[in-house]
Order: sequence, then structure tokens, then C-alpha cells
Amino acid sequence: MKMYILVRESVPIGLAITSACHASVACNNRFRDTPEVSKWLAGTFYKVICKVNDTEFEKAKVIEDNVIITESALGGMEVAIAFKPREEYPKMFKFLRLYK
Repeated sequence: MKMYILVRESVPIGLAITSACHASVACNNRFRDTPEVSKWLAGTFYKVICKVNDTEFEKAKVIEDNVIITESALGGMEVAIAFKPREEYPKMFKFLRLYK
């Protein structure tokens, strides 16, 4: 099982790191009472962090069971989105770029 975290490529690196951390915690808190999170936490609780453009970000927002993170330092801009851990993700996730 994996939790995917998508961060907009336009976000400066320092805010991107903070946003990814906030997204992970917020997602865990929102879905903590679900069987998926219990199973994820009982294992290795993998997280995959990807850098996405605006189009990819908007497409991902419609996928269920997500948490969107905004950044006040960027005027409340939506900067990251995390998804409840799951076994299978939509095909588009296979083509996203890992954040390196």
C-alpha cells in the first residue's frame, strides 16, 4: 500500500517539503479510522512524492479520498494533495514524475 503525495512543480523547494509533510499528516489524520490506513500503518507505510504541473494537479483533485493542502505564504494557493493509502491507483499515477 502507498500514500501518494503530489506537489505542484511551481512551489519553491522549501515550501514544497513543508507542504508534503503537512499533506502526509493531514491525510493520516483525516482517514486514520479507515481499514486502509490501519493496514498501511501496520506495514511499511510507503509514501510516493511526485512533482506535478497544474494540469496534472487539477486532474488528480477529482480522484476520491484526498486532502488538499494550501499555503498561506503563497496567497492560499493549493500546493499539495495527498491520497488515502490504497493498493491500486488510477493509471495516470504511473506516469507522474518522482520528486527528486
